[in-house]
Parts: sequence; C-alpha cells; structure tokens
Amino acid sequence: MIEYVSAGNPDDRVLFRGAALLAGGGLLTLPLDTTWAVVCSLRSKEGIKKLRRISGERDERHFTLLCSDISQFGELCDLDNTRFRLIKRLSPGPYVWILKTLLGTEKALGLRRREVGVRIPDHPLPLKLIAALGCPLYAITAKRSMAADVREDDESGPGNGEGLPPIPEEDLFDGGWEMEGIAGIDLILDTGEERPRAFSTILDISGPEIRLIRPGAGPWPA
Repeated sequence: MIEYVSAGNPDDRVLFRGAALLAGGGLLTLPLDTTWAVVCSLRSKEGIKKLRRISGERDERHFTLLCSDISQFGELCDLDNTRFRLIKRLSPGPYVWILKTLLGTEKALGLRRREVGVRIPDHPLPLKLIAALGCPLYAITAKRSMAADVREDDESGPGNGEGLPPIPEEDLFDGGWEMEGIAGIDLILDTGEERPRAFSTILDISGPEIRLIRPGAGPWPA
C-alpha cells in the first residue's frame, strides 16, 4: 500500500500509522537524502528478522541504524569526543558511520560483529517517523533485486572483505510505486520526489584510523 505524503509536512495520522506498523513488526519503505530504504523498528525482533530475510544480505555492513540526532548514537555505540565532532560536522547527510556497539545494541540486533553503521539522513520524513516511533530505524537500501519471494533465513556469517562495492545504479529505485512488487513490504511512504539513485559514503571510525569502506554521495576527505 502506498501513502502519498508531503516531504516537509507529512500528515501526523500517516506517521503514527507507520510507527504503529513498525512497532508491530512490519516493514516500510521511504525516501532518504540518497535513495529509498526499507526499514523496521530497532525494538522489533520480528521486524529485524523480516528485514534480514527480505534483503538477502549476509554482511551486516549493508544495514544501518537511522537516528534523528547524535544523542541516539551514544545510546547505541561507543562514541568519544573526537568521533562526536567529526559526525556533528558532517551530519545530517549521506554518511554512514561504523562504530563499536554497546552490548545492548548487539543483543537487540542479534549482531555477529561488534560494529554497526549509524546515520542521520538529511531528509525530514525519516526524522519525523523516528520521532513518532520513539526509537531508531534499522534500514537497508531498497534494491530491485528484492522484488522476488521473501528469502529464507541465511545463517552464514558476514563477509570478510575490507570494502563494500558501490550499489549498481540500475538496482536502485526512482519512485515509490516501483516497490509494490517487493513481497513483505507493508507500507510505502511516497513524497513524490524522484530520488537521485545515489548511495551513502560508509566510513569506519571504530578504530584509530578512519577507513573508507564504500565511496558514495558524501565526499571524503571532506
């Protein structure tokens, strides 16, 4: 089902309906400042399970926690002053920051690694949805390759590569209506905007040196 909303002033009734759906274990798609994302609630184990199945991804670096402000990062990850200043300078924006997780975050997401990507998107709709839900969203980029039967759980471990390849442009969506063929999506929030078919820049700042994991819309060095 598609709900058309204003990007800057979405109907509160639609936001709360989307938040209730996510709280109940549902999946939702919406635009970010880069491309479209499929999201679930951080607090919903059923939603996280569904998101992993529909994505078909085994490497957890493909998944991102979408937050509304940096204070939420500190509740989920190990964040010191140096990293805080870097993130504050470049957020909100098209950057995913890989940080060491706190124990509670690992348990909530069932992570098999001690790092997680966090991000503050520069788009009002996800930020308003996070506020309505009351917790961060767990997200993955919406891709055309998802438009098939929901996959079975894959218990193999995450990949060990040093970097992540850019997502092929042809695998990204332009409009919300195109995602109606993805099985398992409960709601599409469409602002009527055509997304740029871009992807975020992923930076690993969990160690002493900053490592570029995947180049994207955010310039680096910045």
